[in-house]
Parts: sequence; structure tokens; C-alpha cells
Amino acid sequence: MSDIARLQSSPRMSGAVVHQGIVYLSGQLALDNRGGDVATQTREVLERIDLLLAEAGSGRDHLLSATIYLTDMAHFDAMNAAWDAWLPQGAAPARATVGAALAFAGFDVEIAVIAAVR
Repeated sequence: MSDIARLQSSPRMSGAVVHQGIVYLSGQLALDNRGGDVATQTREVLERIDLLLAEAGSGRDHLLSATIYLTDMAHFDAMNAAWDAWLPQGAAPARATVGAALAFAGFDVEIAVIAAVR
């Protein structure tokens, strides 16, 4: 049986779980919802994803899948502008974008990714 590594864990959840060469990130939010618009929140979320992926031995160039949750699909273009600027050319993962109510008020975007370990 393979080892399972849990990173940035609390009693309720882990920020990332690594198993058999795959990194599973929990949904990430901006550090502060006072940052304003969706583009700013998206950039902050992507910075957090970069840090977790690095800690797990991966990176944005190894993304396999992404699920993006938006509180309002009217934010789709602003989120995509930040996403497109962050994503390396030729490294687009399988992706779904969903309109959803988020657990914490004031946050408009949450992103969960799965990546391969380098």
C-alpha cells in the first residue's frame, strides 16, 4: 500500500493530499476577500495553488484537472483573464467551471486542482 502525505492539515481537511504520484488540492480561496474584484481574487488563489503544488513536489505545468467555482457566471471573463495569464502554454488541464454558492461570504472564486508530481 502506498503512503499518503497530507499537507497543511487540520482536523477537518488537508490543503493537499499526495498519493501515488498525484497531488489533490482542496478548494483554494483568496487569503482575504477584501481584495475586491474577481480578477484579484483569482490571482491570489493561483498564488496559493502555486505554493501548495511546490510543497507537494509539483507545479502548474503538471496540472491534470481543475474545477473552478464562481458565485456568478458573469465573472467568467475576468477569472479567465487571470487564469490564462497564469497557465503555462501547452499545459492546459481538463477543466470545469461551475456557478455555485461558496461557503464563505465575500469570496467569488474557489479553485481545486489535481496535478502530477514532478
